[in-house]
Amino acid sequence: MHPPLHILWRDEHLVAVYKPAGWLVHRTGLDAGETRFVMQTLRDQLGQHVFPVHRLDKGTCGALVMALHSDAARALSQAFEQGATHKRYLAMVRGWAPEAIEVDHALKPDDAPADAAVQDAHTRFRRLAQLTLPEASDARFATTRASLVEAIPTTGRRHQIRRHLKHLAHPIIGDATHGKGPLNRWWAERLGQQRLWLHAWQLTVPHPVTGVAMTFDSGLRWPGPADWGCGHLSADDSTEPACADWQRLFVQLPWQETPAPAP
Repeated sequence: MHPPLHILWRDEHLVAVYKPAGWLVHRTGLDAGETRFVMQTLRDQLGQHVFPVHRLDKGTCGALVMALHSDAARALSQAFEQGATHKRYLAMVRGWAPEAIEVDHALKPDDAPADAAVQDAHTRFRRLAQLTLPEASDARFATTRASLVEAIPTTGRRHQIRRHLKHLAHPIIGDATHGKGPLNRWWAERLGQQRLWLHAWQLTVPHPVTGVAMTFDSGLRWPGPADWGCGHLSADDSTEPACADWQRLFVQLPWQETPAPAP
C-alpha cells in the first residue's frame, strides 16, 4: 500500500499534487516492473476518475496537475499544447553553471530516426547557488563543484531541460541517460540517495472553466529558514514532508547563494 499523495490544490475541475521522485504518472509497458503510479493512486485516494493532461519524468518530483472530468482535461491539454502554461524547475547540476543563460537549441524527439526533423526548443537558466567540496569525484580534479539552477522552458520538448543542460556541459546530477555515470554514482554515495535531481517547482495554468491563471507551488523554498517552507523533518520517514530530500540537500551541503541580477 503506497502512502497518499500530497494534494496542493483541489476543486471540482482539477487537482494539483506533489509527484514523488520514482513514481510514474500512469502505467506504461516501458516500465512493467513499476508499481507506483500517480494516476491510479490519486483515483483511489479521491474516489473518482482523474485525467492526465501533462507528464513529468519518472525521476522528477514536484507539482503535477490532473483534470477531474473530460471537459477540464480537454481544456488543460489544449493549454499545454498551445504553450499557455508557465513552468519553473530546479536542478542540481555538475560544475558551476553560468549565472544566467538562454539556450535555443533544437532537439530531435527521443529515439527518432536519423532523418527526423528537429524541433525548436528554448530554455532560460539562472544559477541560484554553487558549491565546491574539498573531495575528488574525478581523479583529474582535487575538488567537486555543483550548482543549483532554475530552469524555465518556453517550449515543451521531451527531456528538454535534461538535454539542454547536457548541451551546456552541466548535466543534472543523477541523470542516467544524459549525465555522467561515475559522477552520478559518487553523488549517490555522498548523499545516500540515488535519484534524478530535477524538481518541478512551480506550474501556472489557465483554469479550465474560468480561464484565470492558477499557480501551483510545490512548497519548496530557496532560500529559506531551517525548515525551508516544506515542513519539519521527522525521525519517522512516513511523516516526512514531500520535498524532504531537497530540504536535506539545501541544509547538508555548503551552498553559496549566487547574487540575484540587478534589476
